[in-house]
Amino acid sequence: MTTPQAAPPADPRAARTRARLRKALLDECAERPLTEVTIAALVRRAGVGRATFYVHYADLEALAVDACADVVRDAVDALHAWRGVPDPASPPPALVDFFDGLAPHAALYRTLLSPGGGGPLGRVLHRDLRARSLAERSLVGAPEPELIASAVAATFAGVLADWLHGLVEGTPAGVSARIWLLLVTLHRTPLRDAP
Repeated sequence: MTTPQAAPPADPRAARTRARLRKALLDECAERPLTEVTIAALVRRAGVGRATFYVHYADLEALAVDACADVVRDAVDALHAWRGVPDPASPPPALVDFFDGLAPHAALYRTLLSPGGGGPLGRVLHRDLRARSLAERSLVGAPEPELIASAVAATFAGVLADWLHGLVEGTPAGVSARIWLLLVTLHRTPLRDAP
């Protein structure tokens, strides 16, 4: 997977340039598939030079993953937007809102998130969701934090990708309720020691 090239985090000019490139990519992908977007059209729309693009990103895929990074953060936050004991019958409203908000860029997400939860965006989603689940499970001393964190990340990324690709049917509210029930069940499943 390609990753964005690091720029000094304190440089506001670099942050503005990356923001312009991300917006230009999302605007381009609203008009055509990512596979038809060219760097020439992208930099023209962003108002930057081609060399500037390569200062910040190795290629279009790296920019696309960075442009979609908010969806990963939103997904991770939506799954952890509850306090107390989770009710399996009632997903957090943030989770429903997350699924509702995917439509404008669904074609781009499908390009970067392959069925089953793979692809460059799937890897980022799995990594970030696993890390958050592992941290929260470890914090409360729940058993098997590594195993459950991996299962939660794989389940969510896989169902999300399959839903975006039309392999899982349902409305945003319906799929969020079903995936929430799956995830709560994973957290509550008693695990026995393997022989």
